Parts: sequence; structure tokens; C-alpha cells
Amino acid sequence: MDQKVLDYVVEKTHELMNAPSCSKEAKQAAQNWLDAIGTDNQLAETKKYIAELEADIMPIDGLIAFANSEMGFKVFGEEMAKNVLAHAQDIKAKGAKYCDCPACKAVADILAKKEQML
Repeated sequence: MDQKVLDYVVEKTHELMNAPSCSKEAKQAAQNWLDAIGTDNQLAETKKYIAELEADIMPIDGLIAFANSEMGFKVFGEEMAKNVLAHAQDIKAKGAKYCDCPACKAVADILAKKEQML
């Protein structure tokens, strides 16, 4: 991975880790990847990191279904769930494929560099 890509992914990784919506698994994978930079484990940790990010990013249809479910109401509260649902439907209509929360946005930015990372 060239230095420009590395710098970009490191920056986006810190954004991900600082996002309130970042899962603990993604945060741990991110830290493991950061710790492996420049070591013999970098490629292996890069592959694990990418796999975790691909598992964690929320497809827009998944967000819509969750926001419109009983569990979504419990997690967000009924009013916020309705707002999340309306927002998700709006961004989907505009072509969004994924949730646009700070964590998912950072993940999408990192995954856009996936091929250059490997």
C-alpha cells in the first residue's frame, strides 16, 4: 500500500473509531490494524479489518427495516425511529446504498480503497 493510501486509511480509521455509532468489534479491528502497520502482520490484519468493515457497514435496506421494527423503536425510541426511517428512505431515493451515519460513512470511505490496501 502506498503512503498516500495508508495516510488516508489511517485518517478514516480514526474517524471510524471516534464515531459514536462505531461497534466495539469494528473499533477493535481498527486498533489491531493500526497496531500492525509496518509489521509482518500488516497484511493479515488488513484482511481481517476489511472483513470486519464489510460485515459492519449497514446496507440502506437493512437500516430501513431496522428503523421500522419493534427493535428499532426500542433502540432509537419511537419518534427517533420514525426520523431515522424517513431519512433512510430519503437517502435511498437519492441513490444511497449504505447508512450515512459517521461510522458507516468512514467504513464506506475505507472500503473504497480496499484494492489498494491489499
